[in-house]
Amino acid sequence: MRCVVQRVSCAQVSVEQRIIASIRIGLCVLVGVGTDDDERDVDYVATKLAGLRVFDDTLGKMNLDVRAVSGELLLVSQFTLLGDIRRGNRPSFTAAAPPECARNLYESLATKLRSKYGLPVSTGQFQAHMHVELVNDGPVTILIDSKKLV
Repeated sequence: MRCVVQRVSCAQVSVEQRIIASIRIGLCVLVGVGTDDDERDVDYVATKLAGLRVFDDTLGKMNLDVRAVSGELLLVSQFTLLGDIRRGNRPSFTAAAPPECARNLYESLATKLRSKYGLPVSTGQFQAHMHVELVNDGPVTILIDSKKLV
């Protein structure tokens, strides 16, 4: 599972010019699910997201997680994170999980963040053409990849 995490002061997702989800301070997370991902990857990513210390403490040091700042999460499915451009300029998406499998793991991630970590989680619309708007605070952008060992 591959995620691009952005610390935001606000973010929203629209489908067909209608806002379907929005958050204030928190994390906007683009989520890509790979063909070899399973619940272990969901657990890994959920743990990392819940504990990611990217918010400033009173000394201005990135030392606080999303719960400590009463933040929210906005999860947006994005299979293109698994795109491979090593052979040419047109991405290959063969590493992306099929839609039904990806949907299940994406929804599992949202559920785990809510139930295990008590985080407020909003989501985009799976398999929809979405417009994502956000204000990246910092900017702070972190990559999480459950398969990357080093």
